[in-house]
Amino acid sequence: MARQIPGHEQPVGTTRTLDPGSAGGPVKRTVLPGGLRVITEQVPGVRSATVGLWVGVGSRDERPAVAGAAHYLEHLLFKGTGRRDATTIAEEVDAVGGELNAFTAKEHTCYYAQVIDEDLPVAIDLVTDVVFAARCTDADVETERSVVLEEIAMRDDDPEDLLHETFVEQVMGGHALGRPVLGNQQSIRHMSGRALRGFYRTRYVPHRMVLAVAGNVTHGAVLRLVRKALGGRLDGDTAPMAPRAGRARPRRTRSLQLCSDDTEQAHLMLGMPAPGRHDERRYALGVLNAALGGGMSSRLFQEVRERRGLAYQVYSSVAAYADSGHLSVYAGCQPDRLGEVTDVVAGVLADVAADGLGDAELARAKGQLRGALVLGMEETAARMTRLGKNELNHGRYLSVDDNVARIDAVTGADVAELARTLLRRPGGVTSGVVVGPYAHDEDLPDELHEVIA
Repeated sequence: MARQIPGHEQPVGTTRTLDPGSAGGPVKRTVLPGGLRVITEQVPGVRSATVGLWVGVGSRDERPAVAGAAHYLEHLLFKGTGRRDATTIAEEVDAVGGELNAFTAKEHTCYYAQVIDEDLPVAIDLVTDVVFAARCTDADVETERSVVLEEIAMRDDDPEDLLHETFVEQVMGGHALGRPVLGNQQSIRHMSGRALRGFYRTRYVPHRMVLAVAGNVTHGAVLRLVRKALGGRLDGDTAPMAPRAGRARPRRTRSLQLCSDDTEQAHLMLGMPAPGRHDERRYALGVLNAALGGGMSSRLFQEVRERRGLAYQVYSSVAAYADSGHLSVYAGCQPDRLGEVTDVVAGVLADVAADGLGDAELARAKGQLRGALVLGMEETAARMTRLGKNELNHGRYLSVDDNVARIDAVTGADVAELARTLLRRPGGVTSGVVVGPYAHDEDLPDELHEVIA
């Protein structure tokens, strides 16, 4: 395959074939006026199509005074446009048996629709109308304010959600990436319609967007529908997205935080900073994470649950942002067993830091990643998500075969070196959070204080 031109460098009005169809149908990208990138994957043999309009704006792009604006705006865009009110939007998608929804993350927002292939015109028209022509009236702002506040309350009532949000805030050391995507009670209560409309006008512009479509579609048909739906909106600045200000600087000092709550279980999360999504070590990190706590054969699952019966749920996970990331371990257990769980988790991390992975472990972890990647491509929604995220985050297309090859190329030495860097002190656990029935930090077991000390 010829060397790809990154999407932000491809000239306006041109189309490039990114994959001729080595593992299915072709993948093509066109850059439209205004800088909107349209990328499609034709998937033979399916009767569905998934459309996703990705916007390179998330919670890290907010000022503290408008924390939660990106997510609040996601709600507002479904309240009505110049052509449709909220009821009409709902009726049109239900009439074709489709799904229309959205989600907001730290660095992007996605609006998507999944329909049967013959209803692709409906999906593209709905998604583009919602994203480009929302009214964002003051009345709608007030209606959704109470909905978002309820969502925040629901998050805070869920121990695992509260645990995760608090952990990310801790490990990111006060950076905007550490703020909750939903915002907080104070910022949402004081958010004005004017501020939200300003956020919308300045950030929802074509050169920040990628329209990704996967399914029983052709690139030409998608382009015709997009041009028809957007018309004169495809103009303006075509400059690539500027790098985000304020490089993330994760916390290096150690921090332990208790969220006292009357729960039946103690919920524990331990972790540390890790490489971001542009770091070449990210494939080794994926293998390390899978071996640590990515499945039933993982070190943590076997040691904490299978051998000792200390917890029902235990796992590790990775988050990767543009310039940083974090690796974390979760376990939920009886409060009187928190110390023992902490000790076992710390022992697993120390063992992997000292000795790396065995050959069988390495092979299983790589096989798990390969299988999850390939099996995930059975759905058009998963294919659309890969297209959109890769284009938005990397500006290029990576095929499944490309990713599998990079996973296979990870060596035991690669993983061992990364494990020594991340897991062994002083590069080990930097952040710990507990949600559970403890009144004070002093009530937490000594083992936890020792891990964080």
